[in-house]
This record gives sequence, C-alpha cells and structure tokens, in this order.
Amino acid sequence: MKDKISVLIPEEEVNRRIRELGEEISRDFAGQSVHLICILKGSIFFTCELAKRITVPVTIDFMRVASYGDATTSSGIVRLSKDLDDTIEGKNVIVIEDIIDTGRTLTYLLGLLSQRKPKKLKLCTLLSKPARRVTKIDGDYTGFEIPDKFVVGFGLDYAEHYRNLPYIGVVDELGDERE
Repeated sequence: MKDKISVLIPEEEVNRRIRELGEEISRDFAGQSVHLICILKGSIFFTCELAKRITVPVTIDFMRVASYGDATTSSGIVRLSKDLDDTIEGKNVIVIEDIIDTGRTLTYLLGLLSQRKPKKLKLCTLLSKPARRVTKIDGDYTGFEIPDKFVVGFGLDYAEHYRNLPYIGVVDELGDERE
C-alpha cells in the first residue's frame, strides 16, 4: 500500500475519550444493565474498548449495515446484511457506531430498532462528521467531532485496510496499488 495517512487523533486521546464515554454511560445507567449493539465491521474496536470501561452489566450483539462498500463516500443505499441474534424488547440499548457521516445508515437503523420496543434506545459514536449530514441525527454519546476528511484507524477502513491503526488518521493521498 502506498497510501499516505496522517494522524488526526492520537491513540492516547482516543483512549482517554473512550474512558470518559464509559464513565458517562455507567453513570446514566447506574443500577441497570445495557445491551450494546456493535455495528460491524467498523465499530468492533470501539465497542470492545468501550465495553471494558462500562461498569454496569453489559451484553453485546452485532448487526451489519453499510452504505460505503469499497468507496470513500456513501452510496446512499443502506444494506442490512446481519441482523441481531437476540431480542431487544424491554432492554436499555446503545447502538455503537464508528462514525456518523451522512446519517442515512443510522437513521434507517434506529428506526428499525425502535420498532422492536427497547426500553431505551441510545446512540454512541466514536466520531461525528456534521459537515456531511443529510439527515437530522446526533449521537447521545459522541467521542469526537471531526472535519470532512476521509478517516481510517481504530476500526475505520479504506477497502478493508487500516482498521488496526491504534489512532484516527486522515487519508491524505491514495496510492495506486491495492494488495
């Protein structure tokens, strides 16, 4: 890969903010339990790190919805390719997402999940990119607001690459070779 990536949010800042989000969720749900819904694949790193920092009882399930494919911009078409394994009826549900970009995917997803009658339905996102929003949606818990740049790392990818970077990076320049 010959892509050029610069650090936008260093690893230490990402970890500090995830700890703060875990503390906030733990306070908000003191004496209760929460059911995290990890949106695959991008949110897996964030969900794991966040779950370790939540002090109330946690259960986790997974969904896969996407509107990107291998592109750097949203296609606008939302696809659900993996649904939940368990019911969320009556549960305190927190959807864990890597980034709110246009908001189309999450607007669709939250509408779908609200029909399943959770006790509470909240949204937690590592990143928010408000300049790209086309629907009115914000996270109940938001790690960082970022500029309109294509970012990778900490679960976010470009064509399945760079998810394992321990920081949030900006793709400054794309190389011409894919492995």
